[in-house]
Amino acid sequence: MWLNDELISDSAVNTYRKSLLNSCPNHIVIDDLFDTAKLDEVLKALQQPHHWKVQRHTYSELYVDDSQWENSNKDQRFVQRDSWQPERLNDNIAQDFLSFLRGDEFTSVLSRIFNVTITDMNVSDPSINTNYFRLSAADFVEQHADDSPGREVCMLLYLNKDWESNTGGELVFLGQDEQPISITPLYNRCVLFDPSSQGSEHWVKKLNTEQANQYRYNVTSWYWSE
Repeated sequence: MWLNDELISDSAVNTYRKSLLNSCPNHIVIDDLFDTAKLDEVLKALQQPHHWKVQRHTYSELYVDDSQWENSNKDQRFVQRDSWQPERLNDNIAQDFLSFLRGDEFTSVLSRIFNVTITDMNVSDPSINTNYFRLSAADFVEQHADDSPGREVCMLLYLNKDWESNTGGELVFLGQDEQPISITPLYNRCVLFDPSSQGSEHWVKKLNTEQANQYRYNVTSWYWSE
């Protein structure tokens, strides 16, 4: 229901696998992996303004409150963005999609591409590892690494319609030999990468927009092996 079957065929997965192993960092970009009509419905749900709350991280501590943030040094702040936290989750297509991303069908696709068994068997709270985020021009995601023991895959899916090339918001991998890799956050573009691979440190370019209500939307999801 959610996936475009032709993009997860055996031949497609073999192509992804080869590309993954021959890139630095180990990553692939897949456009139109998901059903666009279904994602349109998800985006409508995300555009409701009352389901978003500010999330902040410092290099020394994640999920800091307002007081901790104000008392931290500016060079220690590496994330300020909104996270999706609806009060009611029942009968919500956006929540259905998050559940799909942690379900057997999608994790089996990741297992095939990365040649490792993806499972939530040893993850204490899988739900916090898959969520929607949005960035405004006032927000930022500075350089950081997503590696963690047992974490095999990071997925980023972008939900930005009619994204202009001068808007900013590109994902940038550190890459190799001082040659960063920049990826535009186009609608239904999926980025999969090994967070422990060389050059996988990354950041997001600031938005270049004067429109206070313009956001960069994405899903971020992390996956572990057995």
